[in-house]
Amino acid sequence: MKKSLGEYGAQIESGEREKIETALKDAEEYLKNPDATKEVLDAKAEALSSASQKLGEKMYAAAQAEAQKAGAGAEAAGGGEAKGASGKPGDDAKVVDADFTEVKDDKK
Repeated sequence: MKKSLGEYGAQIESGEREKIETALKDAEEYLKNPDATKEVLDAKAEALSSASQKLGEKMYAAAQAEAQKAGAGAEAAGGGEAKGASGKPGDDAKVVDADFTEVKDDKK
C-alpha cells in the first residue's frame, strides 16, 4: 500500500490521500500492539481498504491507459493482424497426436 501510495498518491485529492495515510498508520500501530485481536485488525483492514478505493481507481486507470498504448503500438507494428492470416485461432500451430509410455527405473 505504501508503494502504491507513493506512486499514485499525487493523482488523488489531498483529502483522500490523508484518509489513506491515517488508516495505514492506524493499522501499522495496531499491529505493534501485543494484545491485538483479529476483530479489531479486520476492522482496521476494512477501513484501509475503503479509504484506498480512490487510489485503486487511479491505478486501474493508469494500467488501462498503458495497455491501450501498448496495444496500439503492437497493432501498428504488426499491421493489425493479431490472429493468423485466415483469422482462425490454431491455424498456425501444428499439432501432433502421440502415445507415450512412462518408464520407471527402479534399479538405483
